[in-house]
Amino acid sequence: MSSVYTLDNRRLENFLERHKAYYAYSGEIEIDRFLREVLQKANEFVPSAAGSILLDDPSTKNNEDRLENDLVFIATFGADGDTRLARRINARIGIAGHVYSTGVGYMTEDVVDDPYFYPTYEAPSFHTESVLCVPIRIEAAVCGVLELVNRVGPGGFREKDRRLLEIFGDYASISIQNLLDARRAFEVAKRDGLTGLYNERYLHLRLTQELSRISRDGGDLCVIFLDLDNLKSVNDRHGHLAGSQVLREVGYVLKRTVTDERATLTRYGGDEFVLILPGHSLEGGLEIAERIREAIRSATFLSRPYGFNSPALNLQETITASLGISSVRTHATVPASVEQQKNELLRAADQALYQAKEGGKDRSAAARPTEMRVGG
Repeated sequence: MSSVYTLDNRRLENFLERHKAYYAYSGEIEIDRFLREVLQKANEFVPSAAGSILLDDPSTKNNEDRLENDLVFIATFGADGDTRLARRINARIGIAGHVYSTGVGYMTEDVVDDPYFYPTYEAPSFHTESVLCVPIRIEAAVCGVLELVNRVGPGGFREKDRRLLEIFGDYASISIQNLLDARRAFEVAKRDGLTGLYNERYLHLRLTQELSRISRDGGDLCVIFLDLDNLKSVNDRHGHLAGSQVLREVGYVLKRTVTDERATLTRYGGDEFVLILPGHSLEGGLEIAERIREAIRSATFLSRPYGFNSPALNLQETITASLGISSVRTHATVPASVEQQKNELLRAADQALYQAKEGGKDRSAAARPTEMRVGG
């Protein structure tokens, strides 16, 4: 069998953002390897010259009119399979669109006279002759298709091939569902239940991973320590339910403001938050910290009722934030262990946070440089 191609893991994660799967999966199961195995097994069941997995895109999906959706090639094999990756076809056209919209498998032994066939993305040296396509379901809803092209051997696809691939399509659907379930369980274990941000345990894991990468490949990274100002006054005046809702809304503000997909946003505990920003220098981290500070300062908190008989409070310029910033190249020791570097970064950012507090709150402060430097 020829090489199987998939989108990279970060892009594949977007196609698993559906239904109850709220967060990006980054556990031990590699999505790209999983999809390659699905296509390889399908080809073992029904040997074919080419094949693809196409899924609808949850970020643009129209649940009311499925024919408005696009199907995206997320895994392929066969002639110029890599050139089909990430390309889109509308659900109104082609055999893949027909199977997606009807939820019923389809087979044609000769595409020349087939009413549903629509040629898409064929290599110059490759011509589609026969097609077998079955639906892929997630939580009972059709979300894509598994398609094989040009049966290897004499003749085209046969009825027994259709039955075999439908059985395998059900298996693939169950396998994807199991992947989603594993993904959810992994996310629950590393998320803060109130804000939806990552928790302290995952912060230490990610920081260790990033520092190990920098030790190997070079680069920089900054850490931002954030502490909310005046949350105690909200708790004292309006109660802890109001304070909890403020924390939840701060999580929303952070996710809207920090859009770098490499960033890790965590609730460290209480009203403290820590952000890991790979690829950012101390100066770059300070710029982002200022954007966060402004976003929190200008936000209106509790603008809607937040609990039983708890009216909107519309808190403006009540909640502000103090932030401290450190970076690897400014505050980490060159030959030290990753654990020591991690402690140095967190300590330096924490000290800078207290400088900001002592300076009057609602401000950002970069940690004072030390004599420690990372070479490279």
